[in-house]
Amino acid sequence: MDIATTLPGRGALVPRARLRTDRPAQSLDGRWRFRVSPSLRGAPDDGWQRSAVAEWGDIQVPGHWNLQGYGLPAYSNVQMPFPIDPPHPPDANPVGDYRVDFDADPEIWDTPRRLLRFDGIESAAEIWLNGVSLGTTRGSRLTHEFDITDTLLASGNRLAVRVTQFSDATYLENQDMWWLPGIFRSVTVLGEPVGAVRDVFIQADFDPETGTGAVQIDVDAAAPAHLVIPELDIDVAASGTIPVGSVEPWSAERPRLYDAQVRTAAESVTLRIGFRRVEVRDAQLLVNGAPIMLRGVNRHEHRARQGRVHDTDVVREELLLMKRHHINAVRTSHYPPHPDVLDLFDELGFWVIDECDLETHGFEYVQWRGNPSADPRWREAFDDRMQRTVHRDKNHPSVIMWSLGNESHAGANLEAMARWAKGYDPSRLIHYEGDHASTYVDVYSRMYASHDEVRAIAEEQQAGEDEHRRSLPFILCEFAHAMGTGPGGMQEYWDLFEAHPRLAGGFVWEWIEQGIEVDGPDGSARILYGGDFGEDVHDGNFVIDGLVDVHRRPRPGLLHYAAVIAPVSIEVDADRSAATIGNRYDTLGLAEVALRWARTVDGEVAAAGHLIAPACGPRERVVVALPEEARAEGRASQADVLTVEAVTSEDSVWAAAGHLLGSGQQVDLAHADVPPPFEAVATDTEAGAAEFDPVTGRLQALAGLRISGPVVGVWRAPTDNDRDVGDDEPGLPSYAQRWRAAGMDRTVTRLLGIQPDGGTLVVRSRTGVPILDCAVEARMRWTPLSETAVRLDAELSPSGPWPTEWARLGLDFELEGNPQGVDLVGEGPMPSYPDLRSAARFGWWRLDADALTIDHVRPQESGSRMGVREAVIRARDGAVRIRTLGASFALTVSRHSRRALDETPHNWQLPDEARTFVSVDLAQSGVGSATCGPGVLPQHRLSPRAAAVSVVLERL
Repeated sequence: MDIATTLPGRGALVPRARLRTDRPAQSLDGRWRFRVSPSLRGAPDDGWQRSAVAEWGDIQVPGHWNLQGYGLPAYSNVQMPFPIDPPHPPDANPVGDYRVDFDADPEIWDTPRRLLRFDGIESAAEIWLNGVSLGTTRGSRLTHEFDITDTLLASGNRLAVRVTQFSDATYLENQDMWWLPGIFRSVTVLGEPVGAVRDVFIQADFDPETGTGAVQIDVDAAAPAHLVIPELDIDVAASGTIPVGSVEPWSAERPRLYDAQVRTAAESVTLRIGFRRVEVRDAQLLVNGAPIMLRGVNRHEHRARQGRVHDTDVVREELLLMKRHHINAVRTSHYPPHPDVLDLFDELGFWVIDECDLETHGFEYVQWRGNPSADPRWREAFDDRMQRTVHRDKNHPSVIMWSLGNESHAGANLEAMARWAKGYDPSRLIHYEGDHASTYVDVYSRMYASHDEVRAIAEEQQAGEDEHRRSLPFILCEFAHAMGTGPGGMQEYWDLFEAHPRLAGGFVWEWIEQGIEVDGPDGSARILYGGDFGEDVHDGNFVIDGLVDVHRRPRPGLLHYAAVIAPVSIEVDADRSAATIGNRYDTLGLAEVALRWARTVDGEVAAAGHLIAPACGPRERVVVALPEEARAEGRASQADVLTVEAVTSEDSVWAAAGHLLGSGQQVDLAHADVPPPFEAVATDTEAGAAEFDPVTGRLQALAGLRISGPVVGVWRAPTDNDRDVGDDEPGLPSYAQRWRAAGMDRTVTRLLGIQPDGGTLVVRSRTGVPILDCAVEARMRWTPLSETAVRLDAELSPSGPWPTEWARLGLDFELEGNPQGVDLVGEGPMPSYPDLRSAARFGWWRLDADALTIDHVRPQESGSRMGVREAVIRARDGAVRIRTLGASFALTVSRHSRRALDETPHNWQLPDEARTFVSVDLAQSGVGSATCGPGVLPQHRLSPRAAAVSVVLERL
């Protein structure tokens, strides 16, 4: 078995479209016999293709062998797991031998031609049937078919497949995911009748000027074929260009499909046709004559225990979840997905960039020396991959771009791929981010360009040097790296997209966290990442990045992204006289959108109703008058909030009627009632209901409830983005390193004084950092208010030259026992930070204990809620209310200390500290997207500054 070649696989048939047909098919999925050897040289040459397998184990196909007890998974991003020595894989290279015996179904045996199809084998395979070599495969996520007409038996067939984990193909498949070898997609035997339809290519064009459609069809059939589209009264010879008259176009917003058949006397192929036209004009991306906005995500195929094995029900629910969060575009990073996924894209409505199974990113570590993209010896392999991608998926209207691959630098082989694809299928655009000059692509695509650079690209003139690139629409094929707490800065990107016609949107990296779930010794499930399986080369938890967790539960980033890209924008006038409704759909009006409003005063709905919106076409705005009840005079003790929402008016495939499409608020905050002082004793150990430690000056109890603090805090448990260096600061250490170097994670507080003052207690302190002379000086005045409440007036000011920006400026408290939940008046219900806030709405929220923070696989700071006016924190021994008398604050309540979060590598290793950790933050830094892309934007950074807060603390 030669696994050190630069060529594509051998023996497979010419690639063709995946067709739904009535020809007989026999699935070979199920239990196969299996064994694994440590290397190709060590794999037994014992006639394994036909010999007895009594001593072999068994395995599920489709599946990955290292997720079924045969070896261990490994993860690396850019780093290759072995020396870069193309085309040679390492000697230590697990080899899996598969065997299955089967009888041919009679319907297949009765056909004159039989095929064997493999939809996915990682990474290289040789195929044997009944002792006859059929050929080899390259392209792990690409379909290969073999002619077995002369090899298949009516009964007693013995199929044998030898698979290597690594091969020459590995150099082309370094795609930021787990290395998971095996036959992981289906294996099928097909019967081909006399007069069969071998291949069909339909290009269904829509003319937006006339509203008519035309079908250009090419059929490879062994008999005359007819095209039948019953709904359009079409029944004609399946050849050439066929006008079909007036049609409804296909779009991601209204995915109109027409059922069609291509028939011969022996076979009927079923197709679902979508009429649409994709083009570039005036540096804009147009479909059906109208500009579109790609509200996208990058999607890997992944399940927690099954890896890249497909499950249609899981994927359907996954795509419905995307639709419910307004996502309308998918980049199939970095390979074609399972073929059935394309059917779902067509049906549900997504703009798709279908990406070839190609990435040579590992060569970046050697300055791209020997990169196959520029080596003519690899030309056939590159061409084969592109052709297999295009042919398989060419009949899907959802696919509007073919992507040559990902992060493979530059070279003539990529240009050849583009030239072939454009020549074969001129109806679609060519995408490749690595071609920064855009010489052979149809869109200008970048990854993680900064906000300033995106603005500059949007504003550059078409004429001038590099004129072709300037004439193309611009997309961010990756942006907003959704790793851990984040990503920050999405709103600022989208504001640019909405403001500039050239900008056609972007794709968040990425959709799903790719953790591997295993059972721990106690039987509990736990998620693992790179390095947890003993890999020598790995990229840690860089694989844990996604808008949803590994079980497809939304992370806060998805909720905020949904608000950022919401199809309806709503701005409520300050005087509540009207609301401006913005239609951000590309092709739809708002006829199927209902508008509703509600006025909530101090947590109770005072009035509510529906609004009648005038007609509003795509990308238009209208002003809607609001009723008098929305602004009637009244007095609130907390807040008077008017919320206007746009919701679906009817049930759809992806959501029930009433699903939120956008919202806006006008919030009138009440002036806080300042309670009068309460006559009580104030000493250095007490101030009314509050008891203090005279040595530290800290609160010890409130009306008998044990509570300690406050301690001034300027540090947070570093997030994934804090631990990385943003593209905007390549010469600086990460935030986490800067904070640690400044000692912010181990501050020391010195009591300057504790002194009763006219019925109050004044505590002065200085919180500094080791080694340096910078500090925060605090003056806290405690005023008794009742037998259960005190007022705290805190003034904080920096002292000395701080060497770096802060993570936050806050007051930290601790209660005994784990938190039981929080009731808050403020922004929620999801967590929010200064640059990750778009979905948060002012309201009265009740959060249970599990909702307080985010259970990140790698522990880190999470759970902040901004704009808080009042909160009741429920702990094991009682509850405390914190209410502001002035400015709002950000609240974080956690069962884990920041030190534990910082020092613990996995969530399942976090200790039970039996404490409730509370932070009242006067100011915070944003979270940014430094794991890939820019860090915290300047307007969301927190320079050392003075701040003050007045709050009431009350035991309930």
